[in-house]
Amino acid sequence: MLKGDGTPVGAVLGSGEDTISHSLTLVQRLDALLLQGNSSDVSLRVETPNADEVKVIQAHSLVLSLQSPVFEETLTGRNSSTIILKESSDCAAVFDKFIRYLYCGEISLRLDQAKPLHKLAAKYQVMGLQQGITQYMTQNLARDSASGHVAGWYEYAVLTGDATLRDSCLQFMAWNLSSLLQSGEWGTISSDLLMSLLQRSDLILQSEMELFAALEAWIIQNDPDGLTAENALRAIRYAMMPPRELFRLQTQSTVLAKYQESVRDLLYMSYQFHSASPLHMAKYFDVNCSLFMPRNYLSPVWGAPWVINNPTRDDRSTSFQTQLGPSGHDSSKRVTWNALFSPRWLPLSMRSMYTETGAMQPTRVEGGRPRIIITPATSSADFAGVNFQKTVIVMGLQQGKTVVKHVYNFHQSTEENGDFLSEADLYRKTSDYLMDSSLHLHIVVKPLYQTLITTKN
Repeated sequence: MLKGDGTPVGAVLGSGEDTISHSLTLVQRLDALLLQGNSSDVSLRVETPNADEVKVIQAHSLVLSLQSPVFEETLTGRNSSTIILKESSDCAAVFDKFIRYLYCGEISLRLDQAKPLHKLAAKYQVMGLQQGITQYMTQNLARDSASGHVAGWYEYAVLTGDATLRDSCLQFMAWNLSSLLQSGEWGTISSDLLMSLLQRSDLILQSEMELFAALEAWIIQNDPDGLTAENALRAIRYAMMPPRELFRLQTQSTVLAKYQESVRDLLYMSYQFHSASPLHMAKYFDVNCSLFMPRNYLSPVWGAPWVINNPTRDDRSTSFQTQLGPSGHDSSKRVTWNALFSPRWLPLSMRSMYTETGAMQPTRVEGGRPRIIITPATSSADFAGVNFQKTVIVMGLQQGKTVVKHVYNFHQSTEENGDFLSEADLYRKTSDYLMDSSLHLHIVVKPLYQTLITTKN
């Protein structure tokens, strides 16, 4: 193979054939053709509403038609050498970048240019560019920006029907909610996005109180209609707050004071939840709802961080304690958990042969996959009616920023999940799942009262 300037860099050997490539030279010549306007047969006049500024680009109908079916149709039916294009101001500002992509097949962009370029790619049906910018946006959700961009990209994805971008943005916000709550973008999110987040059980945040404080700030800033405020306040899981915090909210929150009647039943049920045993309460009340389901709280009450240095080296173990359940009746009861991490865990299908020989479980084997098993140190009669869901949150680096890379839910072992760290490649020092050669985890234990909760929300 040859570089664009003709210097050899190697050959592609196949069935007796070599390849000579001057593609770089071709791209450079097409770039120059656009810049100089040589042999141009069409003028693109880009106009914006209510603006005097007009951008004129000398182009070539053959190139435009090859790259865009919309341009092909427009140019086929034209009766003038000038095509007038109406674009929004943000799209007009990057229109020359868009046209250059049609000539060269490459583009450079900043965060603030991604959305208008995506708009242009969608409008003119340049599918390769549209998919490429969607991928760029999903890979740059963690990047710092002055006013935030993830919520804005989510709203745009909903508007345009880009399901891939929409789901990526929503998951990123749910898993990194504290960052969103502390950003300038939080106060500007729509009520629809607000409700989408509030209704999720997989939110990762310090506590339910953190979420209420952020919601209170949003309501004060946006002054929504009464129904919107009431629906949002009813999505808060008050039963996940200790009674002392509930009392403080009722005496100090101006928002709760204004809308207390709309959440009075939820507060009443929460106080009852904390005062009586869950088993006793279930005899009299139907409380099968999300109010009694914990989210992924990072508070020490519900789990612990775990940093595993050189995770491929050998098995590791750790211990931590959590509260038995979110009910105040269980607030003084603690469960001690033992966690075992193995970088090469024996697959379930092969365990029986090892068990028969008396080998301990789990067994490390070459080619095994990483696994975590979390078990209580002791059994107790208090566990009756309580089902413990374990969640392992895996942190990683993205755009130089620590973010949640993945979340795994299981009951006994991550083997139940099936894909635990399947994409991590822990043997590669540059893996996005490693920070300073260490695996950064946070284990959350979510107690669910099975007598109360029989369906997932």
